[in-house]
Amino acid sequence: MIDVLVVDDDFRVAEINAKYVGKVPGFRVATRAHSAAQALAAVERGGIDLVLLDHYLPDRTGLELVHRMREQGHGTDVIMITAASDVSTVQQAMRLGALHYLVKPFTFVALRTRLDSYAALRRTVDRVGGRGLTGQEQVDRIFGALRTASVPAAPGLPSGQSEPTTDLICGVLHHADHPLSAHEVAARTGLSRSTAQRYLRHLEQAGRLRLSLKYGDTGRPEHRYAWVAP
Repeated sequence: MIDVLVVDDDFRVAEINAKYVGKVPGFRVATRAHSAAQALAAVERGGIDLVLLDHYLPDRTGLELVHRMREQGHGTDVIMITAASDVSTVQQAMRLGALHYLVKPFTFVALRTRLDSYAALRRTVDRVGGRGLTGQEQVDRIFGALRTASVPAAPGLPSGQSEPTTDLICGVLHHADHPLSAHEVAARTGLSRSTAQRYLRHLEQAGRLRLSLKYGDTGRPEHRYAWVAP
């Protein structure tokens, strides 16, 4: 079993990512952290095989955390999961040894693909490492285990809408304890209200969300959306 540390300053996002990990055979969430200090303490306690690491943390960046881990001799594997997509951050992650870099928002399939490739890497290293490397073929086998297949887009989405954003909105609503307005969904996902409204309308029409009306003092009802269990 591969023990995973999920690191994200947003408690809801950490919960979603942890539930994603729990759905992948061979992986389990050992603990969660919401700051670099908490994450470093968890790594120092031991028992962590893989860190799913956000870059934007309240006390230091994810890459600063990785650098600190390496300074202290922690070789724990890292997969970056972050909204940071600039070339400089990606390059630095590579130089620090991040095995994968997954840009938010992402789908469960995209995360599972990378976790599966990581599991394949560990199996390959265990198989080859017992007898030592014997040539280029074995080296290529190890590096090849990290390759991931491209993830196809979901069919049936309206023009201009993407599967990652759809999954992000569905995840927020799935874990909400009460119906949310478009404004609340936008705040929790980082999307604009108009974009959130567009996705919510499509998901409600597709039967994935339930629409209700909340009447306030203005007399104009507020549309609120709730997750519909499959």
